[in-house]
Amino acid sequence: QVRLVESGGGLVHTGGSLRLSCAASGTILPISVMAWYRQAPGKQRELVATETSRGVTNYSDSVKARFTISRDNAKKTVYLQMNSLKPEDTAVYYCKVNYRGNDYWGQGTQITVSS
Repeated sequence: QVRLVESGGGLVHTGGSLRLSCAASGTILPISVMAWYRQAPGKQRELVATETSRGVTNYSDSVKARFTISRDNAKKTVYLQMNSLKPEDTAVYYCKVNYRGNDYWGQGTQITVSS
């Protein structure tokens, strides 16, 4: 059973930084894609960033140049470094991994950016 545990959420002022972590367990083979999504109140869940096992990254336009996704394959962990945070970044952030063709989600962690 694949399990994802997220950490690093919290409250930050506008312009501040936070780093999220998501550790996977229950996997044997390499994880293909690791990603971060977010869902703000009243809005649909949206993709924030992805990184493949080969290190290819992709970002939504709203976070490009401010957020950085990275992964440590040995630790089966994906990170999201968030800089220059804005109030509109307030949301619950979820990590997702694709493992052997199936998607698995973390429980979510709240990020609140105060103005």
